[in-house]
Amino acid sequence: MPKRPLSPVSLPPPKRVHTISEEHPHAPPQPTFDNILSDEIVLFVFSYLSQSDLCAVQRTNRNWARLSLDNQLWKSLYISEFGRTRLRGVRGFIGRGDGREVKPLPGRAKSENVKDWKWMFRISSNWRTGRCSLEHFELGGPPRLFSRTQAPEQTHLLLAGSVTVMASSRPSTVPTVLLSTPTHEPHALSCPSSRPSITTHITALALDQSPPASGHHGKLVCFLSTGEFTLFSVDHQAPSSSARMFTYQPTGRSSRTAPIVHAVYHHPLLVTLSQSFHLSLYDLSSESVQHTQTLTSFTSYPPSSLVLSCQSPSTYKLVLAYATPVYPSHWSVGATELMISGSDDSRMTVTSTRTTRTIDIPQGWVDENKMRAVREQWGRKVARVADTQTDGKWVVLAPGQHLPSATPVPEPPSGSESGTSTPPSSPSSGTAFSSSSLHTASGLQLYRLYLPSSSGSSSSPKLSYVRTLHGQIGPVSTLALADGRCVSLGMNGSIWVWDLEAGTGTEVSPGIIGPVDDREDDDEEPDPYEAVKLRAALGARGSIVFDDRRIVSSHGSEVEVRRFDI
Repeated sequence: MPKRPLSPVSLPPPKRVHTISEEHPHAPPQPTFDNILSDEIVLFVFSYLSQSDLCAVQRTNRNWARLSLDNQLWKSLYISEFGRTRLRGVRGFIGRGDGREVKPLPGRAKSENVKDWKWMFRISSNWRTGRCSLEHFELGGPPRLFSRTQAPEQTHLLLAGSVTVMASSRPSTVPTVLLSTPTHEPHALSCPSSRPSITTHITALALDQSPPASGHHGKLVCFLSTGEFTLFSVDHQAPSSSARMFTYQPTGRSSRTAPIVHAVYHHPLLVTLSQSFHLSLYDLSSESVQHTQTLTSFTSYPPSSLVLSCQSPSTYKLVLAYATPVYPSHWSVGATELMISGSDDSRMTVTSTRTTRTIDIPQGWVDENKMRAVREQWGRKVARVADTQTDGKWVVLAPGQHLPSATPVPEPPSGSESGTSTPPSSPSSGTAFSSSSLHTASGLQLYRLYLPSSSGSSSSPKLSYVRTLHGQIGPVSTLALADGRCVSLGMNGSIWVWDLEAGTGTEVSPGIIGPVDDREDDDEEPDPYEAVKLRAALGARGSIVFDDRRIVSSHGSEVEVRRFDI
């Protein structure tokens, strides 16, 4: 017998088999496609989706939204779609990294892991489709409709990270350079001439391309029509802390020093190109300016462009694209490579040059094959050149408006006192143009620049015709070219973006296509279409620059900023 009597309370019921029902909320979930597969398998399935489908599955549930935002997934999609691991158009060493800024993880996280690849995909897609936001910025006074007796006003533009550098060519006793950032008020840098009470204007700007000594300081060179230039130290984080370093004043005004229309700067080398096509080298290594060499060409004419790259600490490569005359009264494009070398003991000088042209007439008698090639080249000659640009790999020629009569081959240019961007006899100048060209399609000629290594056995450079880029309506004002991307600005303000590797183009802005019908009779503002026709008649050039996420353009004093990181 038990020592103690049993409790009168009845025994508990036996355990039952648990089943999934509403009475047991803590029961394991029913297997579904969302929970039966691991994240790795779902990501593998997502890797076969396009970017539009990948965005669509984000609305399914939270788990799929989390997985569809996987950074490695968008990285693979970006590389397969755009064929590179960075945004196109990145310039220099200053500014943000590729894609939207992401704070790096602590410890041993690498910069490669903090790129927002989806945001990079969005920016690149906006470039491809022309989707952007528009901002207006007025430089100086209100816009004015210049007359035929006035020199067309031009705004010089540069981009340095988040800083936009702007300078008007309007004559003044104290020319200024404006530094604008999204987070700071615009800051003006005064660039007066050392000669007292003299009216001058800014002709060119150049930004230092070398890695800065500190993370947010760079150098800027401003050129005046008097031949002087000033070196500034620019603080990209606080533009108001920027300051002037020194001003170079030449011994006298000459065609070598005034006016400077193009310049490139990679400290300590400064290369300038004057209006009369004098190429000068300067050494800025010891807080002073030392002129080392000047070269002159009598077969090269504006418009032109310069690209400077550093091959080694003491060796530089300069690629120059320019307009060349073609018998009897036409123009084409040529390119020259100059190797520049110098050391602490020797001056910086040009050690070798190589030149190529698009139209190469063989010497002596030619056979049928050579004659066929000559005829093909001859068919691409133009009556006027609006602009030429190169990035060292591609060369783009923008034909200008056709003159009513043939233009004679210009004589070798001489020094000029004028401050315009091209000499009177250059292919980009003229006095009268056909107004119907405002509605005529413009075709940009695309060439591939082949510069083999000089150590090779057949080291002759070559300019090979690739294709003609069609799409833009009206005459082209100016071009910008970098990293295989070309941006063209029309006289009417239209903007096109070209992918040179794929040969495709996208219209970003249609510009002004006709007179405004809803204008009031007492409206004092000038008609924009009349201003377009007058710019075309005078051959006035605009300005346009771009980087990996924006385009900045100007006609006169009005500056427009188009952002693609939206």
